Amino acid sequence: MTDRNLLVGYDSSDDACVYRVDDHTAVIQTVDFFTPIVDDPYLFGQIAAANALSDVYAMGGVPKLAMNLLCVPNCLSLQTIRRILEGGHDKAVEAGCVVAGGHTIQDKEPKYGMCVTGFVHPDNILKNVGAQPGDALVLTKPLGSGILTTGMKVGMVSETDCQAAYRHMATLNAKAGQAAAEAANVHACTDITGFGLLGHCYEMASGSEGTIRLNRAALPLMSGAKALASMGVIPAGAYRNLDYVKPHLKVEDWAEQALLDLACDPQTSGGLLIALPPEDAKTLLARFAPFAPWSAIVGTVEEPGSKAIVFG
Repeated sequence: MTDRNLLVGYDSSDDACVYRVDDHTAVIQTVDFFTPIVDDPYLFGQIAAANALSDVYAMGGVPKLAMNLLCVPNCLSLQTIRRILEGGHDKAVEAGCVVAGGHTIQDKEPKYGMCVTGFVHPDNILKNVGAQPGDALVLTKPLGSGILTTGMKVGMVSETDCQAAYRHMATLNAKAGQAAAEAANVHACTDITGFGLLGHCYEMASGSEGTIRLNRAALPLMSGAKALASMGVIPAGAYRNLDYVKPHLKVEDWAEQALLDLACDPQTSGGLLIALPPEDAKTLLARFAPFAPWSAIVGTVEEPGSKAIVFG
């Protein structure tokens, strides 16, 4: 039986589910966790929490309550476990979100994340569908976290570029989400995570029954990411993402392979992708300038064509 108060559910590819409590309040519910992508347990906790909280911001809401999800092997020290949880707790506190408990199990590989509850007015929900022809697409964080963390494993990333990537991944989408929620005429919004920019663009384009044209030259990139991509330092997830979107993708002849790889790169705690009219997009970029100056208009929405995405 369908509950009419379930405003967003499993029948879509949106960032979270949304349930109407009353005419003024809807609950956003989401969950996300993953294996460590950095060596520092505290930083891992921060990034995992920021990633889980991001889904609430992507839907125009504010996170208020979180439960930890933790998988630990027997060899992991109590001090390491404590630091992971401290990282997640501190990031939740930064978001104004209460960590009210959680669940821990034994596993062969560490995993951490959160189940997050947020709130939004039922009339102000942002969805990953609804983009309209003529819309501009604004991206609020640079791409490249998957490629950079792959390069880190083999010592190919400078300490400066490592720290810059860590900051991007640990940064909450709170300010960007608030600005998007308050902006005029936002038609669609999602956050860029494991499916990469192309994967999330495909979901937005297909759900909106349009075509998204991405401008390769406008993509904001993390420092060092393009050089690594040019050398073939690509995570396996990027190839899976490309295989997923390839039937729905047109790549222009002049597009660089390294930039295509970056558009497929699976992101951890990536930025928001926001569809809105061009004049409103410019106003939104001005709001982002003090805290996310790398934000950029990366593409446009067009009438539906033979492919859901054009990359060129």
